[in-house]
Amino acid sequence: MTTLQVQLPDRLAQLLREMVQEGWFASEEEAVRAALWEFLRRHSLQLTEQFQLEDIEWARQLRQNRNL
Repeated sequence: MTTLQVQLPDRLAQLLREMVQEGWFASEEEAVRAALWEFLRRHSLQLTEQFQLEDIEWARQLRQNRNL
């Protein structure tokens, strides 16, 4: 498993702690994992398309620079 260190705004960290204290999650780590999974589930197609478009633009720029 990979460990990440993140900085959160104070208000977001407080809300996270409250959700754990209220029993919504067993730990802050579990809540962050759940939030990330949900984000990726909802946005994976959109993110994939965005990355593909960025790659296409990079290739166009590379090709254009070679033709100069």
